[in-house]
Order: sequence, then C-alpha cells, then structure tokens
Amino acid sequence: MQASRNMNIAYKNERAYKPKLKEESAGKSKAIRLILNIIVVIFVLFPIIYAFVMSVKPSHELYNKTFFTANPTIQNYKDVFKIAPIEGYIINSLIVSIIITVFQIITAIFAAFALHFLNFKKKGVLFAIIMATTMIPGETTIISNFLMISGWGFQDSFFGLVAPYLTSAMGIFLFRQAFKSFPMEIYEASKIDGASDLGFIFGILIPLSKPTIGALAVQSFLGAWNMYMWPLLITGTDRYRTVQIGISMLNSADAQSMLLMIAGVVVCMIPSLIIFMFAQKNMVKGLTTGAVKG
Repeated sequence: MQASRNMNIAYKNERAYKPKLKEESAGKSKAIRLILNIIVVIFVLFPIIYAFVMSVKPSHELYNKTFFTANPTIQNYKDVFKIAPIEGYIINSLIVSIIITVFQIITAIFAAFALHFLNFKKKGVLFAIIMATTMIPGETTIISNFLMISGWGFQDSFFGLVAPYLTSAMGIFLFRQAFKSFPMEIYEASKIDGASDLGFIFGILIPLSKPTIGALAVQSFLGAWNMYMWPLLITGTDRYRTVQIGISMLNSADAQSMLLMIAGVVVCMIPSLIIFMFAQKNMVKGLTTGAVKG
C-alpha cells in the first residue's frame, strides 16, 4: 500500500512538473527569438544610424575615433542645399517615381486581368514570355534603351526618364496571382449584370486588390527613386537630373565634401524610409496574396 501511494504521489508530481517545463522552454525560446531579432535590427539599422551620426559631425571631427560628436551641427545639411539644387533634384525624382509607379500599376492590372479572366490562344505562352523578361539583367538593355530614346530625341526629358519603366513584369505576376484568388464566377456574374470589362476592373477588381496595389506601389516607387545609371545616361542638365545624380555631384577629395555627400544621402533616404514605414504591412500582405495558388 505504501509503495502504491508513493507511486501515485510521484505520478502527480511528474504531471504537475511537465507544464512548468513547457513554460520554461517557451520562455527560453521567446528570449532567444527576441535576442536574435534585436541583433538583426542592429545590423539593419546600423548603416542608417551611422550615416545620420556622420552627417551632423563638423568637418574637423571626421576622422575622430569617437562615434558620436560632442558638437552636432546641421551645417552640412544647409551646405548641401546651397552647393547644389538638391530641392530641384528631389522634385524631379518625385515626378519620375510617381509617373513610373502609376503606370506600372495601371499596366499590370490590365495585363493581369487579360491573362487570368480572358480566354485567348497562347495565353500561357505569353505569360511565360513576360516572366522570362525578369531574368534579363537591366544592364543588358540599357544601351539599346538609350539608343532608342536618343533616336526619338527625348534625351533630357521626363519622358526619356520614365519610358523604359512604364510597365513591370513582376507587377503583372503579382496581380495575376492576386486575381487567381478570385473565383471566375465573380467575372461571369458581372457580365450577366451588364458590366463592361472596365466596369469590372474599376468597380470590383481594384477595390479588392488594395494590398497588391500597395505592395507594387512601394516596390515601384523605391525602385524608381533609387535609379542611378539610367538618369546618369539620359540627363545632361540640372533641369531633369534626379536626386541620386545630384548627390554624386557633391563628392570630391576633401573631408567637407564627404560629410556633404553623407548628409545628401540621409536627405535622399528620408522619403524611402517614410514610405516603407507606412506601407510595410500592405507590402507584406500584397506580396503574399495568391501565393498558395498555382
């Protein structure tokens, strides 16, 4: 009897101890994940923090071993706007980025609508050709694009800056995958009700595709904002130069110009960071929409 009681007590103690072990294990795994997340965030944010700290340093402290400065100043930012027409470059970049973003969204929606909802011959082949263009590096087409735009006489113009980027194969893929999550019966019902294709697109598809629109908008805007090689080739005057080209013009051999360039980089990063912070949820949701569909 005594042995049976001892076994029962031991069994009850073991059952009571198991949840504690699970709680301790869960607590340790959460702590490990938190530490890893903090390390990743530090590695990701360090270049941004470093650029900001360097941008507020006086020129005589550039090569100091101390990370932070005891005399922060915004003079570098003032000099950036004095030396070069950075505000004009920023406006040009905004115009170019907005035009490219709007046209990539519009063309991607219409192309994806046709590839999913309409029936025509060789639809799969056409989609495969579109997706094959994503494997072609942009550097291989930049010379042909330059010869085409310069042949048309559109150098030093907004049209020349945006023309090669008015559509996006990746955008077409994102919207096609998003549209595949919609049942075909929605389109058929709208046609029975007398809706046109444009009415279906603007009345049903676009309102239901806001996350995908947000994802492509962020991707397109940031890609256009950060363009360097194409604006460098196609522009020759300050009237159409973008901010990336303007920042590179601040560089020279002295310490002052290095700090000016870093300050210009910080100014250039601000729109990208703002857009990403406000749109990151829609971006993730839009990129994963239709991911399970084949």
